[in-house]
Amino acid sequence: MEKHTQRARVGSGSRMARSGAMLNLLYVPALILLAMFIFYPFLKGIQISFTNWNGYNPDFKWVGFTNYKRLLTDPDISKIIKNTVIYGIGSSVFQNLMGLLYALYLNMNIRSRGLVRTVIYLPVIISSLIMGYIWYFFFRFEGGAINDVLLLFQDKPANLLGDPNVNVWIITFVNTYQYLGIAMVLFLAGLQTIPRDYYEAATIDGAGPLSRFIHVTWPLLAPAFTVSMVMNLIGGLKLFDVIAALTNSGPGYASASLSTFIYLLYFGREDAGYAATVGILMFVMISIVSMVALVFLRKREVSA
Repeated sequence: MEKHTQRARVGSGSRMARSGAMLNLLYVPALILLAMFIFYPFLKGIQISFTNWNGYNPDFKWVGFTNYKRLLTDPDISKIIKNTVIYGIGSSVFQNLMGLLYALYLNMNIRSRGLVRTVIYLPVIISSLIMGYIWYFFFRFEGGAINDVLLLFQDKPANLLGDPNVNVWIITFVNTYQYLGIAMVLFLAGLQTIPRDYYEAATIDGAGPLSRFIHVTWPLLAPAFTVSMVMNLIGGLKLFDVIAALTNSGPGYASASLSTFIYLLYFGREDAGYAATVGILMFVMISIVSMVALVFLRKREVSA
């Protein structure tokens, strides 16, 4: 009997080892894809940032830290970084605020819940470039829908997309409008996991709607808020399509993000070495901001 038990244990252990080996083999295709499309391009980008390559000519020179020194003295880079921060943080704040309001509304027992959820989430499935062109016809100088309305009250149309003080916020608005549906879905899923007993206990203790939200809903929504905030923050910091469709980074670089600046450097100025350097800056910036946000937001999470 004892020998039989030992053989069973040995057989069970060998099966578990074989299963573990099979699972490890399943990682291989994913690792190959990561190496081909993420790790290798990233290392290649670091290498290019130390050269004067124009993106096309096979002949280029090693210039050391020249591109990084140039980055520190570039008169446009501070404005571009500022725009990138506005697109990232501004979009995240507005997306999460509007997404939370819609989630609270949809969490109530209303008949139009399915319709509202579909309408709010629908822009997410549209290409960002197409969404940018759709809104371009609203904001453009000649023949734009908004200017058609403004001309009823004033003599001249407003150059909304050409005004550096306005176009950055228009881009932030369009990005918020398109992706607030993701925040809405995440918050709605979080709301539906909160036990009803907590609300009943708070009501018995005399808590009103606002007090229940502050002391019950908001703390238990922290995990959903963390995921939504970090996702939207990363998406906003690397924003490209909407800017390209609405302003093409103009006038000049007034509405450029780091992503569109890299594109213009590479294809417009044929300056691949400096474009790679800006790309490294964008990678470092997104990594630091997202990690700090993740660590900070994780600290306030509680479990139901």
